[in-house]
Amino acid sequence: MKGFDPKFRDFPDYIIGITREIWEDRGVATLNRYYAPDIKVRSPMGIQHGNQAVIAATMATLSEFPDRRLYAEDVIWSDDPEHGLLSSHRLITTATHTRDGAFGPATGRRWTVRVIADCAARENCIYDEWLVRDYGGILRQIGITPREHAARLIEEEGGPEAAAPVFLPENDAPPAYRGRGNDNRWGARYADTLRRIMDKDFNHILSEYDRAVIGEYAGAHPVLGRAGVVEFWLGLRSAFPDAEFAIHHRIGMEAGMLPPRAAVRWSLDGVHSGWGSFGRPTGARVHVFGISHAEYGPFGPDGVSLRRECALYDEVAIWKQILMHRGKQ
Repeated sequence: MKGFDPKFRDFPDYIIGITREIWEDRGVATLNRYYAPDIKVRSPMGIQHGNQAVIAATMATLSEFPDRRLYAEDVIWSDDPEHGLLSSHRLITTATHTRDGAFGPATGRRWTVRVIADCAARENCIYDEWLVRDYGGILRQIGITPREHAARLIEEEGGPEAAAPVFLPENDAPPAYRGRGNDNRWGARYADTLRRIMDKDFNHILSEYDRAVIGEYAGAHPVLGRAGVVEFWLGLRSAFPDAEFAIHHRIGMEAGMLPPRAAVRWSLDGVHSGWGSFGRPTGARVHVFGISHAEYGPFGPDGVSLRRECALYDEVAIWKQILMHRGKQ
C-alpha cells in the first residue's frame, strides 16, 4: 500500500490495527496522524468536523465506558483507481456503563452492539468517514428506550426549536471521497435485494435469504430465519412507506478466506406516515442513514442464498426527528 506504514500488511490490517491502537491501547493522540485535520465524520446524529472533534468525542466515550473493547468481524473494502481505498469495517463492541456521560447516570450495566464504519484512506490517513453505531442497542441494554433518550436530548438542548439537528443530506459537507464502490457482482446482487425490499417485495426475502439466515439488526436485535428478517425490514419500511430509498455506496468482494460478501450504504428520506417500528404516524420528515453487510453461501434456488445480514441505523436519530416535529406543532 503506497504511503502506508509498512507494519500494516494490507488494508484490512491497517483498519483493524489503528482501531485497536486508538481505542484499546488508548492511543487517542494517534488520531492526530491517523485522521486528517479537516476530516468529516458523518453519523446519523450529525457531522463531526476535524480530528480534534473526533479526539474529544473519543475521550468522552472512553471516560463513560473505560473497559470498551472493539472486535473486528469483517472489513469489506474496495480500491478505486480514481477515488482510492474505502473500507466498510463491521465490528462488535462491548463495554460497561461505569461513569456518568452522554448516556446518562452510570448504570453499571454491560452492553454489546455492532458498529459499521465506512472509512476512506490514503497515505496512512483516514480523510472521510460514514459511521453508524447501534445506539438503540446500547440504550436498551442499560435500561433506557431510544425514544426516552431522544426526548431527554431534546430537552437538554433547549427544546424542539433549539435542539441540534441530526444528519440531513441538505446539510452535508461536500465529501472528499467521491467513489461509489465497485462493480463486483456480490455488491450488485445485495444492492438489488435492498431495492426490491424497499419496493415492498418482501417475498423476495423468502427466496433470496437462506432458511437458516442469521440477522443482526438495529436495536441489538438478532434473528434466526426469514420471518425475523421480514419483520425487521417490514417494520422500517411500513413506518416510512413513501420515503425515497437511495444507495450511496456499494462494495462486493471474494477474498480473505471468507464467503462472498457485500457492503451497502443507503438512506430512506421521507415522511413518517405509516404504522411500523416507530409507532403512530406523525407526519415528521425523517432521514434514515443506514449501512448493511451481507454474506452469501449455497442452498438458494439458483445455488446461492444470503446467509447472514447485518443492517444498522440509529433509532435515536429517528426518534429525535419525530419528537422534534411533534414539539414544533
